[in-house]
Amino acid sequence: MNQNLWTIPNALTFLRGSGIPVFLYLVLSIHADGWAILVLVLAGATDYFDGKLARAWGQESRFGELADPGIDRLYILATLIALLIRNVIPFWVVAILLGRDLVLLVITLAMKSRGHGPLTVTYLGKAATFNLMYAFPLLLLALKTSWVGNVAYVLGWSFAIWGTALYISTGVSYFAKGLALYRNGKRVS
Repeated sequence: MNQNLWTIPNALTFLRGSGIPVFLYLVLSIHADGWAILVLVLAGATDYFDGKLARAWGQESRFGELADPGIDRLYILATLIALLIRNVIPFWVVAILLGRDLVLLVITLAMKSRGHGPLTVTYLGKAATFNLMYAFPLLLLALKTSWVGNVAYVLGWSFAIWGTALYISTGVSYFAKGLALYRNGKRVS
């Protein structure tokens, strides 16, 4: 694993993370929904390309391994809160998605107490995040009162429902794997 922090994939990860406060400002302070949607689209693109480039160029790093899913969680949290405040999504969606992340945080901390590192993100876990990252800008676009808003509403909720189902499913899988590691005790180095 590459220990060099200064790589293009890591720069993309950092860029994606720096977009979180920009998104919140755009969507909550000035209601510049078009720009906020663009920030979410760029975040989704950089989420895809940072990992793809890191693997292709042999630039996988511990920073990327930890920061990438962490920034994904922060984006989801920030977006959920913003969409809840703007009355785009109901509270139950927020509760389900944040509840899953809270449960996984607890099992991750328990695993860490036994010397285990974080769980590896699976393809389905990435797919769940991608679905949610597609859903959020579409649901924001659905605020527009036109045929575009109507189409965005249908597509946005389709991605949101599918992404939530995958998010819960992978959460159960991650929890089971983490619990098994925790029960097995200390990791052999």
